[in-house]
Amino acid sequence: MSSANGATASPRSLVEVKNLKVHFPIRRGLMRRQVGAVRAVDDVSFDVYEGETLGLVGESGCGKSTTGLALLKLQAATAGSVLFQGQEVTTLPEKQMRAMRRHMMMVFQDPYSSLNPRMTVGSIIGEPLNVFQIGSSAERADRVQELLRLVGLNPAFINRYPHEFSGGQRQRIGLARALATSPAFIVADEPISALDVSIQAQVVNLMGDLKAQLGLTYLMISHDLSMVRYISDRVAVMYLGKIVELGSRDGVFDTPRHPYTRALMSAVPVPNPKLERERRRIILEGDVPSPANPPAGCRFNPRCVFAKDICRQEEPALRVLTTDNGTDHLVACHLAEELVF
Repeated sequence: MSSANGATASPRSLVEVKNLKVHFPIRRGLMRRQVGAVRAVDDVSFDVYEGETLGLVGESGCGKSTTGLALLKLQAATAGSVLFQGQEVTTLPEKQMRAMRRHMMMVFQDPYSSLNPRMTVGSIIGEPLNVFQIGSSAERADRVQELLRLVGLNPAFINRYPHEFSGGQRQRIGLARALATSPAFIVADEPISALDVSIQAQVVNLMGDLKAQLGLTYLMISHDLSMVRYISDRVAVMYLGKIVELGSRDGVFDTPRHPYTRALMSAVPVPNPKLERERRRIILEGDVPSPANPPAGCRFNPRCVFAKDICRQEEPALRVLTTDNGTDHLVACHLAEELVF
């Protein structure tokens, strides 16, 4: 984005996450005393800029989905701050939070369990309009039909039930429901993982078209790295409740600076048989440590072949590395400058 004098303006943050923590208590004994905590999200900070798609990737159990839920206050934060359009979300009273929810919506992972089987498609998509009392009854009915057309479904399906649709069609219905109140921000939690491969590309393309058409901002949570590379503008990599790398899509995929990101990206298939045969797949040894008892220092150090004493003793901060093209590339690794991949 360029200003009138030709200088490049900084992108505007729609969502600002600062030192977010979500810990789940571990209770034992007759009195159910707390003896520990599962640190699902542990001191995470990042921004989501207006009009962008930020991909959030990592292994299962790393805290991606919990982060997305906490951003919408569908999961209470233990500590930290989430600002949406400059307003604090984590401490917002329920009445004010209810009004804010129309501007921030979620598309859930499983299209089979996220739709009420007793409600018609029209009632499902129109429910947010009824909750927020948007428009008259006739206007709501027109809006539902408009939303069905928008996601590529026949408006005549308005009186059908979810069991009459395929998985891909159900996910389109879920997307239409999320768009009903014209939100600015959508958290999409693994939106294609439950779909057939032949349908996944259709849903991803639809989400990209809707972003361009409606000016949406997405947080795209996924372990499908190929999809994230296709649709994202920037990518954040999580490991054991922490952001370990964050940068532009091409920067993270082509020149990863964290050893975990490097291993993760080596799993992405290359559509060139010759290059696929020649490249080296990085297999991480050992198991992911428990989020209830994470290792000291860098959380990746037990599985990192480059780990030194400092990695086992001091936790690395997420810091900015200098890049050739001038974009910010953040990495949490003591050895980022030394390692050449």
